[in-house]
Amino acid sequence: MILLVTVHVSRNTRRAPLIDKPSLRLNVPRMSDIIYPRSPRETMCGWMHLPRLIDKIRLHLAGKLHPDYQPNFCKGFDGLWLETAGVPPEQFIEVVRNSITDGEVCDWVLKNVKKPESVKAAHRKNMLNRPTKDDPEMQARLKMRKENAGLAHRDDIQTFVDFIDADEKRL
Repeated sequence: MILLVTVHVSRNTRRAPLIDKPSLRLNVPRMSDIIYPRSPRETMCGWMHLPRLIDKIRLHLAGKLHPDYQPNFCKGFDGLWLETAGVPPEQFIEVVRNSITDGEVCDWVLKNVKKPESVKAAHRKNMLNRPTKDDPEMQARLKMRKENAGLAHRDDIQTFVDFIDADEKRL
């Protein structure tokens, strides 16, 4: 928060300035004000990224999803999970809206998303290996995102999952 104040100084004395009431307050969110969703590495019902998606939906529904997350809401890794699970985004948002606990969402997923463990394993492998070495466009995107986040010096960040965890202060 930036606080602007009015200062009165008498010309006849050398007293310290008096500070009046604040004249303007700016409500600018700081990075520390972001509520981070769980790591994309976390799993639920055998699905990597599912807990993070649930967190993002809950934040979205509460009007607290930070603007940095909104362009990829239900896209990117969110969209990858939804597509792999075969669940339309609107339907899953309603499932989360109508639940109180993660357990309720998990029960719904177990009942309605019938995918074999091999599909879940392939999804996990896909996420953990993005971008692939043979995808120069996505490699360039990861490089740009690292630079924009001040993480260009971090050679340990090789994938988007690594980047997310580093950007959200987990790595």
